[in-house]
Amino acid sequence: MSPPSTRLAAALASERLLYLLLALALFTGFFYQLDAVPLFDLDEGAFSQATREMFLRDDFLSTYLNGQPRYDKPILIYWLQAASVALLGPSEGAFRMPSALAASAWTLLLLGFTHRVVNSRQGLYAAILLASSLAVTVIGKAATADALLNMLLAGSVLALYLYLREGRRIWLYAAALAMGLGFLTKGPVAVAIPAGVSLLYCASRGEWRVWLGLLAEGRAWMLFLIIAAPWYLLQFLREGDGFLQGFFLRHNLDRLQQPLDGHGGGWWYYMPVLLVAVLPHTTLLLRTLAHAREQWRTPLGRYLLLWFGLVFLLFSLAATKLPHYLLYGCSGLFVLMAAELDRQESGPASWLLLPQALVLLLLLVLPGALTLVMPRVKDALVQAQLAGLDFPPAYYLLLLALLALTGYFMRERHIPIALKLLLSGVLLSAVLSALVLPAVAAVRQQPVKAAGLLASAEPGAPPLVMWRLNLPSFSVYSGRIVERREPRPGDLVLTRQTALAALGPHAVRYAAHGIALVRMEEPDASSHDALTPNPTPGGRGELMTPNPELQP
Repeated sequence: MSPPSTRLAAALASERLLYLLLALALFTGFFYQLDAVPLFDLDEGAFSQATREMFLRDDFLSTYLNGQPRYDKPILIYWLQAASVALLGPSEGAFRMPSALAASAWTLLLLGFTHRVVNSRQGLYAAILLASSLAVTVIGKAATADALLNMLLAGSVLALYLYLREGRRIWLYAAALAMGLGFLTKGPVAVAIPAGVSLLYCASRGEWRVWLGLLAEGRAWMLFLIIAAPWYLLQFLREGDGFLQGFFLRHNLDRLQQPLDGHGGGWWYYMPVLLVAVLPHTTLLLRTLAHAREQWRTPLGRYLLLWFGLVFLLFSLAATKLPHYLLYGCSGLFVLMAAELDRQESGPASWLLLPQALVLLLLLVLPGALTLVMPRVKDALVQAQLAGLDFPPAYYLLLLALLALTGYFMRERHIPIALKLLLSGVLLSAVLSALVLPAVAAVRQQPVKAAGLLASAEPGAPPLVMWRLNLPSFSVYSGRIVERREPRPGDLVLTRQTALAALGPHAVRYAAHGIALVRMEEPDASSHDALTPNPTPGGRGELMTPNPELQP
């Protein structure tokens, strides 16, 4: 009988094991623990509350956040979230399901493309690398527009390459379809990136007429307009200049010219972001980039490098910087990384698995490091959250087990390196979802969820107010529109515990990890309620509220 390592190599060569690993990567990366943690603020809370207000307002054309127009993003992600909520009910999993499905489609799209232009094994490598990378798993589980946009960007850019390679018009129409849907997801960036990549590629090959021919394809542009234009036209007719200025000027042009909401950074900002985004595959990425000159000599390599380079340069020059912007150009990198991984032979994998080992070590020492750092944290809310972090014995046991497996893989010589790297990445993704994310959510978002659920059941349905806080998920869990203003008598107020001394007479309804929910006393109250001790919410709670208006 052949040794286990030989059987593993044979299984890998047959690709059956890779398909199984891809299914595991899709599950752990995008669906595992999807509804196990509360919505995170600000982004998940804002998107989810805007979707809920569509039901409250019975208006599925425009988006509002706590009663105010929300021009940040176009409509498509809200429609998908609304459809998910209508089918599954208002829950964390329902709000996140469109992103999980979009990230899965993104992964399978990369698999299909690489299978077509290279081979099926490299397609499987690329898909698993994508689905097990840190930044991709984060947005794949987030109730935001980013996974959907990346799927559509990848679809349009890769379809354009297939059109330039094969000349079949179906690919041009597929690109137009993806750009139209992308324009409904995030606006001009969905056109700018595919147009820029195709322009640079054709220019680098001296094929200017080919690119100009793309611009002259009237049917493709007609398809794009049929998809994208109607909603924008209706929004302008309904909202007028407020929509044009809020979306096109503030949330597009202004982002290039000045940092919005404090999201700035130097020209080097995306260098460390890139290294962290692809964890635990950072070393493989560095080796791939080291061979960029060799890749440039091939049409596919040149196209994918131009894609990444354009996005990296464009957003490095933009004034507003956010980590997930870099993902707009990273899909092609995973295809190149798959080619690099395919060149690796069996043997020690210490250099490839070093980033994973370092991440695991960092997570092991994290509790002690936080204890040392905590006294230096000036923000009282952050300090309270850090103090509440709890790391059970299972946290250390699972990390030590995975670290031991990583150490074994780094020394073992017979199991294929590709299998070691891909399996390690999937396991790390599962551990992060099972241990790290719930620990953070327990102190950062669980108190907000508990306060929201208590507010939804408060007798008399008093006005809800957020004071000195901006946590939109509170609105989601309360099932109500929440104002941000100075508290008044009779209000139910969510605020920081450190701000309670600045309030008038009040009774504490809930307090935990720096967050407090209080009821302001009425001026004619004969006596003040006694301050209640900090209650601990029982169970996970539900998003459902007694108000029938909240049911889609």
